[in-house]
Amino acid sequence: MVQPFIGLCILLWVGHWLRMRIKLLHKLYLPSCVIGGVLGLIIVQTLSNANTPELADFVNTWTFGWSKMPSFLINIVFACLFLGVTLPKVTTLWRRAGPQLAYGQIVAWGQYTVGIGITLFFLTPIFKVPHMFGAIIPIGFEGGHGTAGGMAPVFEALGYPEGKDFGLASATVGIMSAIIIGMVLINWAARKGHLSHKPKAVDAYTSSVLNIEERPNAGKLTISADAIETFTFHVSVVGIAIFLGWLGKQGLLGLDSLIGNKTFHVIAQSFPLFPLCMLGGLIVQLLEDKFDKHKLIDPGLTRRIQNSSLDFLVVAAISTINIKALIPSLAPFFILVVAGLLWNIFCVLYLAKRLLPDFWFERSIAELGQSMGVTATGLLLLRVVDPEYESPAADAFASKQLLHEPFMGGGLWTSSAVPLLAAPAIGGLGGVPVLLITVGAIVFWLIITFAFFKKRA
Repeated sequence: MVQPFIGLCILLWVGHWLRMRIKLLHKLYLPSCVIGGVLGLIIVQTLSNANTPELADFVNTWTFGWSKMPSFLINIVFACLFLGVTLPKVTTLWRRAGPQLAYGQIVAWGQYTVGIGITLFFLTPIFKVPHMFGAIIPIGFEGGHGTAGGMAPVFEALGYPEGKDFGLASATVGIMSAIIIGMVLINWAARKGHLSHKPKAVDAYTSSVLNIEERPNAGKLTISADAIETFTFHVSVVGIAIFLGWLGKQGLLGLDSLIGNKTFHVIAQSFPLFPLCMLGGLIVQLLEDKFDKHKLIDPGLTRRIQNSSLDFLVVAAISTINIKALIPSLAPFFILVVAGLLWNIFCVLYLAKRLLPDFWFERSIAELGQSMGVTATGLLLLRVVDPEYESPAADAFASKQLLHEPFMGGGLWTSSAVPLLAAPAIGGLGGVPVLLITVGAIVFWLIITFAFFKKRA
């Protein structure tokens, strides 16, 4: 059936059109896929609640397979993460981005600490939500729509399918709040004199459409078309990275059968594929750097594959949020979201100036955008306060991502946290041990900061 594909394309196109035409959407800098997804959610919910067989059949025909797309497309997104990237030495990254990495880790681990702590001691006793509910904020904020959609099979395997819907709702709130709160904080910092440069007004329209004279190339052709189309070659490379991730998953399952530990069994069985695809892409790139003298993998084309997959993922994921699943736990969800927002604001206003060596606001505002939205949101906020990227914030932020992403924001820890939060009766550890792990991680990074980086202040 072609209708589901047509429907997603229409939503993406209309989302982009609305972004260009509606001033409020200009100012919020919302991605077209988010706007299209919210529009799709409204349409699907309206037609689904009409209680007529004809409309139900219509919705099912046009949305067939949408709910399964995020858990597939996220594998492509993560497989592309390192493809085409020149991988510097870890020591070089540490020197360039050590303080930024430590601060970013504290922000990310703090989202888990706040979410799990509030859930464990307040929300579970009063609202009877499971301990896994505490991971909703970091999955939605730090992880984003892709991670939330990709974690759907994990939540389903652990008996809490509503977790996916809360994660997607959290991601939607996070990306909108990142822009609104970020711009409020930028104006505050400008008044207080905390900025090294005068804030730049970003033209929202030009962020939607690039000027004809300034349009960059999408990528470079690296292979003769009479051999294989270059784009086809790159898609096949992504497929190989996913295959390596799949082999890693099979190895994890095989190791599970040998170990026989109940907790490891829960992690192995429910561990998602997409972080392993990221490692598969890393392996492919390492082999490319070592053996391919022609450098056939083009970073521009891999980014096109990655970003296109993410656009379709987000619009499909938001459109298929199960609103009815959210209603029983809206109150605890609201409490958790507010707590997550307050934590991120606290990090900027209090922790950043004490932990970052220089240009603390520029560094922290980029981190706020990324930890509540996506990397592009962080860079957008940074461009407002440092339009020419004259401070070291941009380089530190970009370098930090290479060390940060494999573990947080959809990485290995994100994928392990939810199974670990599952009840001990089904093999998890429960909330208390995981809470102690997150607090220990924050203490570790605080020690690293004061031991290695604070002396530079």
